[in-house]
This record gives sequence, structure tokens and C-alpha cells, in this order.
Amino acid sequence: MDQALQTRWPMAEQDREISEAIARDEPRLRSFIRRRVPDRGEAEDILQEVFYELVEAYRMMTPIEQVTAWLFRVARNRIIDLFRRKQREAARTEPQRGTEDGDAQSLDDLLPAPNAGPDSAYARKVLLEELDHALDELPPEQRDVFVANELMGYSFREISEDSGVGVSTLISRKHYAVKHLRERLRDIYEEFRDQK
Repeated sequence: MDQALQTRWPMAEQDREISEAIARDEPRLRSFIRRRVPDRGEAEDILQEVFYELVEAYRMMTPIEQVTAWLFRVARNRIIDLFRRKQREAARTEPQRGTEDGDAQSLDDLLPAPNAGPDSAYARKVLLEELDHALDELPPEQRDVFVANELMGYSFREISEDSGVGVSTLISRKHYAVKHLRERLRDIYEEFRDQK
């Protein structure tokens, strides 16, 4: 009987820690995800995936020292996965966008490849974090249209139908978002580009 109690005690402790983490971090985490994922259903799916991974990590006895930081890191990774999946889907159905000289304009094309070694992985991580901070500085209506169009691959028409905002207004909002992001990220982008 003592052994059964000893086996159940760690599980009860894990359950308590998981419940405390969810209660403490769920509102901020939900807000974090919703600011980056315009579709409410997709945002909720990501939130549930993050909490599922937390439970799995505890059940596999994986030590997590800073649970809040871990939750936000997992959420950021799930959001990036969603953006990539949407980009791949859009690339299959729409022709490649390009600049006047024919260069690709996708975000992935501008970032260092994640599997090109530790320096590239570090540069990519820093650039994505800076992009995330720069996106947070935008007014919500500019951020939402930029994320939906540029990162998730929705057309202006689709965003307009979903939001009820006119296409010309959405294009204008994205223009201001791009202008801010270019100014905000120019120095760090040039620094990493010069190091290549």
C-alpha cells in the first residue's frame, strides 16, 4: 500500500503544478496567440496544443525549470508552424510573388535557413524575435492585416470578407505596417546580411 501511495504522490504533484501553470499563464498566453493568429479557432487550437505539450512533458518527467517561458516558446513555435503550413498551401494554389527584378518576396526567403548551421539558426531566431517585437508595436488593425496577408497567406479579398473592411483600406493598412517594419528592422537585417 505504501508503494501505491508513493506512486500516486508524484502524479498528484504533477497535476497540481500543471493546473497552477494553466491558471497562471492561460490568459496572457491566449492574448499572445490571438495577437498573432487572427482566426479565433486556429488560435484556440494552438493554445490547446501548447497545454497538451505541457502535460506530455510532465508525464514524460521532462524537467521544465521556467514553465512560463517554455509555454511562450512552444506557442511561438506552433504559430510559426501554422504560418509555414499556410505559406505552403498558398504557394501550391497561387503563383509566386516577386519583385520587379524577379526575386522572391516571402519571409522565409529573406531569413537564413533554419538548417544551415548554428550561426544561421541563431540569426533566424534573432530576426524572428525582432519581427515579433516590431509586430507588437503596430496598431492592431495594421498588425492583423499584415499577419493575415503576409504570414498566413490570405488574400486581401478573403480578409475583407472575413473582417468586413474594404480591400483598399486593408491594402493601406498593410502599406503602413510594411513601412514601419522596414524602418524598424533595417539595421538588424543589414547587420546579419553583411555577416553572410
